[in-house]
Amino acid sequence: MTDTILVVDDDLGIQKQLKWSFTDYNVVFADDRTSAIAQLRRHEPKVVTLDLGLPPDPANASEGLKTLEEIIALAPRTKVIVVTGNNDKENALKAIDLGAYDFYQKPIDSDTIKLLVNRALNLANLEHQNRILAKARPAMGRIIGNSEAIQAVMRKAEKIAGTDISTLLQGESGTGKEVFARSIHEHSPRKDKPFVAINCASIPENLLESELFGYEKGAFTGANKTTLGKIETAQGGTLFLDEIGDMPIGLQAKMLRFLQERVIERVGGRTEIPVDIRVICATHRDLQQMVADETFREDLYYRVGEIPIFIPPLRDRDQDIILLARTFLNTYREEFGAKAKSFSDTAIQAMLNHKWPGNIREMQNKLKSAVIMAEGSVVQAEDLGLMAPRGDNEPETLNLREVREMAESRAIRRAYQTADKNMSKTAELLGVTRPTLYSLIDKYHMEDIKTGV
Repeated sequence: MTDTILVVDDDLGIQKQLKWSFTDYNVVFADDRTSAIAQLRRHEPKVVTLDLGLPPDPANASEGLKTLEEIIALAPRTKVIVVTGNNDKENALKAIDLGAYDFYQKPIDSDTIKLLVNRALNLANLEHQNRILAKARPAMGRIIGNSEAIQAVMRKAEKIAGTDISTLLQGESGTGKEVFARSIHEHSPRKDKPFVAINCASIPENLLESELFGYEKGAFTGANKTTLGKIETAQGGTLFLDEIGDMPIGLQAKMLRFLQERVIERVGGRTEIPVDIRVICATHRDLQQMVADETFREDLYYRVGEIPIFIPPLRDRDQDIILLARTFLNTYREEFGAKAKSFSDTAIQAMLNHKWPGNIREMQNKLKSAVIMAEGSVVQAEDLGLMAPRGDNEPETLNLREVREMAESRAIRRAYQTADKNMSKTAELLGVTRPTLYSLIDKYHMEDIKTGV
């Protein structure tokens, strides 16, 4: 997409000169402070050239400096190049203090101003890419997501990573609880020690105790040698107890003693063995209800959940659905040597409409299948095994105005996500102009889109 430059100058001759200088860019013009701010809001230019001598006081720089202050306040990342009279160095330096990127003194030389603008645009684009990378690759590096829901969880996880406090990860199956546990471990002082995971629901009750605590030789039939349990093998590192809600009530008492005393006894043993590990637990069950039903020990609940973290389901992470899908597409394309490189519009709409009951695990399975099954370079909805729902989301209201508002709001949000939050592309997909799109966003109070959340 062509970058936009805003030229603020009341001299028509200079406007024409700059228009011909910037033929590679989309150039818009303003001739006073009011029109400059209007153009700034409408076009979101990355670079502004601003003549400080603006009406109603073109002989002085006061109006130009006020305009500069407003631009910086509204769009602090915009690069502003101020243009001054050839002997007005004082105001040029004042403009730099106020936040201008650079200054240029008249008379205007096309090659020089073009060089300054190109440098400013390159810097603006580089900063933009850095912001995207910083957001997409936060400190919890395994976690992918820009939505506020997942960002809030990541901030909480980052804060506790450097401590040894017991953490309980709660959320539906497939939301990524083990991924979060590994990220916490990898950003902790124990990162160079083992990360040992055990699923309490996948091991028979009569074997789970020996799996966790180990056993001495001769402790039971078949115990031919002393064997360390998962707890001991995690020495110095992190033990991840997945689905702790499925731990048998009889074993919970022994687990509580270990968490309180940090010592264990192997099955068939009599010696207390000190253990230094961090414990992270996870469950998809409602442990509070299980405590009320007396199927989970209350004292153990408070011991494992010193800090609980709820991981939101994928259906509550609208902004992340396409980001995750594209990430998995790239991964599986390389893994399977497939041709698929992108999604069709219908595939994107189908993914946004789907409720994802299996969450991220379901998405991964569908993407693996789609990458293999896709006939060409574009993944279709059929390849994903998804179809856009028909009639499932019929509005309850019969008021035509409300129905229209709901439909337009939903269409704007989907176009915004499809266009990777690019406002020009969003307007193009919707078949409206950018000013119309901004008016609709204001009309429907879509603050998250206005602020780029």
